Amino acid sequence: MNRTQHAHLNVAALSHAGRSGKNNEDRYAVASFTTEDGHPVAFAVVSDGIGGHRAGEVAAELAVNYISQKVSESNGQKPLEIIELAIETASEAIAARSASKDDQQGMGATCVCAWIVEDKLYTGYVGDSRIYLIRDEKIQRLTVDHSWVQEAIEKGIITPDEARNHPNVHVIRRHLGSVELPGVDFRLCLKPEESADDAKKNQGTRLQRGDVLLLCTDGLTDMIWDDEILHIINTRSNLKSMAEDLIDKANERGGHDNITVILLGMPKEGITPPPIKKQGLIEKLFGE
Repeated sequence: MNRTQHAHLNVAALSHAGRSGKNNEDRYAVASFTTEDGHPVAFAVVSDGIGGHRAGEVAAELAVNYISQKVSESNGQKPLEIIELAIETASEAIAARSASKDDQQGMGATCVCAWIVEDKLYTGYVGDSRIYLIRDEKIQRLTVDHSWVQEAIEKGIITPDEARNHPNVHVIRRHLGSVELPGVDFRLCLKPEESADDAKKNQGTRLQRGDVLLLCTDGLTDMIWDDEILHIINTRSNLKSMAEDLIDKANERGGHDNITVILLGMPKEGITPPPIKKQGLIEKLFGE
C-alpha cells in the first residue's frame, strides 16, 4: 500500500500515563494509505504493555512497530489475513526479546486493530483492550475481552457490576508474547447476543456517516462505564474534545492506569477530514 498525506476519515488520538506514578506502557499508531487500485485505507492499533521494570512499554512498542510495519508493507488486499500475520509476527518478536533479556522475561502486550477500507471495517484483537462503535446515540462494544472476569460473566459466575471491582479484573487469558501464538480474535460484535460465528461474519461491515469508532486500553474502561463514554461522545463537538474529556474523566476517577484512546469518525455530509501529518502516520503520544 502507499502512504498518504490525508486520511479519508477524522482522527483524534491521545495517551496519558494516569495518576498512579507508573510509566506509560501504552502505545498506539494511526496511518493512512491507498491500495494499488486507489481505495483509501485507515489503520489504527493500540497496545497495552504487561511486565515490570519497564518491560511492558518495550512489549507494547514492539507490538505497535511490528504490526504497523507488516500492514504498511502489505498490498492491502486481504485485511484479516494481514492483521493475523502482523499480530503473530509481533507476538513472536516479543517472545524472542523476553527470552533473551533477563529483566524482560514474561513481558507481553494486548493489541486491538481497526482497518477501514473506504467504509468497510475489519478488526482483530488479543487481550482486553477494546473497540466501541458509537452510532445513532448508542454504543456497542465490538470486541470481547480475553480475561478471567469476561469468562466468569459468560458462565454466570459473576455479574458485570461485580466484575468491575473483582480481584481478578486484570487477569487476561490471551496476550502477545506468550510461548504459543495467542490466536487473533476476529469476532466483530454488532448485536449483544450474537454467536461467535455470526460475529466473525460481520467483518467488512459498512460504517455509516457520523459513526465514531473508539479504540482504548483498560485504563479508560476500568474507570468509566460504557454509558458515560457514550454521553461524552454524544455531547462534545469534535473528536479532539471527546478524547481529552474521556481521559480527563478517567483521571478524575483516580487514573489508576495508563489511558489511551483513538477516535475514528466517519465524516458527516459536507465535512472534509483534516490532513494527517507525518506522511499518514499520526505522531504517537506516550503520555505526560
